[in-house]
Amino acid sequence: MIAYLNGDITHSSPTFIYVECGGVGYHVNISLNTYSKLENLKKIKILTYLSIKEDEHALYGFFDDDERSLFILLISVSGIGVNTARVILSYMNADEVRSAIMMENAAAFSKVKGIGPKTAKRIILDLKDKVIKEMGQDQVVLVPTETGSIRNEAISALMALGFPKPIVEKNVKQILSNQPDISQVEDLIKQVLKQMN
Repeated sequence: MIAYLNGDITHSSPTFIYVECGGVGYHVNISLNTYSKLENLKKIKILTYLSIKEDEHALYGFFDDDERSLFILLISVSGIGVNTARVILSYMNADEVRSAIMMENAAAFSKVKGIGPKTAKRIILDLKDKVIKEMGQDQVVLVPTETGSIRNEAISALMALGFPKPIVEKNVKQILSNQPDISQVEDLIKQVLKQMN
């Protein structure tokens, strides 16, 4: 894998740059956040991610490791490809993406072109624990949510994942009656998924 390029920027646009290293010009796809930090730079050390597909090899560039590590997390989510991850990082900076994941703000992701409610919820469900671990926080305190709202959020999320509403409602009701102290949506969802398997 090409970890970074160190060279001259010979062309710059909001979606890609050319970086010349040792007489070779590399086409590097970038987010708008990276582009905004490259203003007036002629030389650069840009961190990269090499995407290899059957029909193309493409380089994605990042101004800092924070954005690159978040990009790698995003493409680990089913349904999120390299271009969608780049679009997310063009709409929001790394801190805003992490905040949306931590606060379970699916609406923030749904504003991004190409991401529907189902994918937005999947990003949160798949990445919340990883983001907490990455931030080095074993316990993150979120504002407690009322049980009714937790119940509704869990039902919506599970339906978005393709489970039928009657089965979801039955399982959610059963778990909440057995464990009324559940206060986090993700805990409830995990319990329901375990019960349905």
